[in-house]
Amino acid sequence: MSSKEDFKPYISADQNLPELTPTSIILGVILAIVFGAANAYLGLRVGLTISASIPAAVISMGICRGLLKRDNILENNMVQTIGSAGESLAAGAIFTMPALFMWAEEGAMDSPSVSTITVICILGGTLGVLFMIPLRNALIVEEHGILPYPEGMACSEVLLAGEKGGASAKGVFKGLGIAAAYKFIADGLKLFPSEIGYDFKSYKGAGIGIDVLPSLVGVGFICGPKISAYMFGGGILAWFVLMPLIFVFGSQVPDAIFPATTTISELFTSSGASAIWSSYIRYIGAGAVACGGVISLVKSFPMIIRAFRKSMESLKNRQAKVERTTKDLPLSVVVIGAIAVVILLWLLPVVDVNLIAALLIVIFGFFFVTVSARIVGIVGSSNNPVSGMTIATLLITTIILKATGNTGTGGMIIAITIGSVICVAAGIAGDVSQDLKTGYIVGATPWKQQLGEIIGVLGSGIVIGYIMYILNAGYGFGSTELPAPQAGMMKMIIEGVMSGNLPWALVFVGVFIAVIAEIFGIPVMPFAVGIYLPIFSTTGIMVGGLVRLWADKKKTSSEEERKEQTNNGTLFASGMIAGEGLVGVLLAIFAFAGIDIALPFSLGNAGSIVFFIILLAILVSSILKKQKKAA
Repeated sequence: MSSKEDFKPYISADQNLPELTPTSIILGVILAIVFGAANAYLGLRVGLTISASIPAAVISMGICRGLLKRDNILENNMVQTIGSAGESLAAGAIFTMPALFMWAEEGAMDSPSVSTITVICILGGTLGVLFMIPLRNALIVEEHGILPYPEGMACSEVLLAGEKGGASAKGVFKGLGIAAAYKFIADGLKLFPSEIGYDFKSYKGAGIGIDVLPSLVGVGFICGPKISAYMFGGGILAWFVLMPLIFVFGSQVPDAIFPATTTISELFTSSGASAIWSSYIRYIGAGAVACGGVISLVKSFPMIIRAFRKSMESLKNRQAKVERTTKDLPLSVVVIGAIAVVILLWLLPVVDVNLIAALLIVIFGFFFVTVSARIVGIVGSSNNPVSGMTIATLLITTIILKATGNTGTGGMIIAITIGSVICVAAGIAGDVSQDLKTGYIVGATPWKQQLGEIIGVLGSGIVIGYIMYILNAGYGFGSTELPAPQAGMMKMIIEGVMSGNLPWALVFVGVFIAVIAEIFGIPVMPFAVGIYLPIFSTTGIMVGGLVRLWADKKKTSSEEERKEQTNNGTLFASGMIAGEGLVGVLLAIFAFAGIDIALPFSLGNAGSIVFFIILLAILVSSILKKQKKAA
């Protein structure tokens, strides 16, 4: 990577190409909604999301260059800038706000309105964009060559290799179409079950299984074999160690053991090993995830202090020379916008936040946006400890709320609202910084990108509430289909501080499992999420990880060929995740409307295995396919 002194953008400052065009806005908003919906489904199912920047850039080039014959790298960059905002906003929303639906299901409150979700997401996302504006020069320009910003640099490479855009885009669309058809056949027509499970008769409490779904394979491929193995390892610990132990000792007890309402023997007899997982393991997993978030935050603390100090110093040393490629939205917009966010959060009736809470949001928001924007420059968006930041926010704010008399359901709603806004703001800030790095490389106009991010936030924010409502109505948050691991953990933290009515012994078992994992050098978050999720999900992810391992170890004629094959697989996997997510939302709509399209027969588990093998074969063939070079 070149240093700041000798760097020249691909499009120079004296060139003025169209960027924020009707085409880029419309296509960008569509992609923001698409990837927002897909990532909402994915995050609720497996507790993580994928970056949408590269798939959005590839799709943009495929449509703009291939169909519309528009050869403009800055317009393509604007499409991915707007489009990637949907994924980050969805991540912030589904990591926190499903807790409100869970409380409503328990009868503690009414379900949040769509307008409430929309306002929280839009205001949180806008705050993330605004607070990133004064940091751009320090993080993106002054530390060019120091902070790598891996996703931003990778996306710029994709855009600069634009002659491959059409062929690469076919891989994304192919993955999307195949996964959409697969999901529709499996969970819509129900031609074969999407989940295969087996409980061991001679090792009671243990079980194994797999969700034969495209999204899980896609996640495993993108995350790679190591992260997939850590998640699968967490599942093995839960389903082959903890659950058999719970059964061995618990089956001797004649009474129900809290939090279950029936005896462990009755639980196992009626519903098998999954009942033990849902009654006990989820609390252990939540404790491990919460501890993992805190550990990641503590480990990042020195970096956090340095990031905040350097960012504050940069505000005193802003550039006097303003060219097209260095012009941000005015600082007055940041100040006025932040004040407007506080006032709206305080006064809008759809958001249950008082003035103290609104001020806490701005204080925590500015701090964690600063932290997020710098940390992703070092470790990438995938390793950004947003969960840890949100946990810290919830712990501190819930204690403050309880001390000031904001207790009970009202206090819990305010706490999760604060956490939601901060989570969305921190997630968007990470995305904005990656996109601004991409723009810096290709020569985009910063203020137009910043405005594009706000447009992406507005576009995806308007629909995310409806998507969450549909998914909850179709599957139910906290269910086996959509366990919503992050939101369940946030809910647990708030309840624990407010009331203390939790199975703390189970929670602390998870906490100390996470501590042990950290001592042994195991990445805590993927391992903890593996404990929290049913093993059916982590097995599917592990299969995708093994395909990636094969692709990485496979002999190739050159490093360029290996890189091309990995890129092929990543784009196809991204398409698979998007395709299943969209059909998942569609099937939730069918369930909500009472529409049953299931066939009167099923191929059974044999059909599941056959179709899954075919899916893997298509993925492998996509990896091996050679792209045609443009003349």
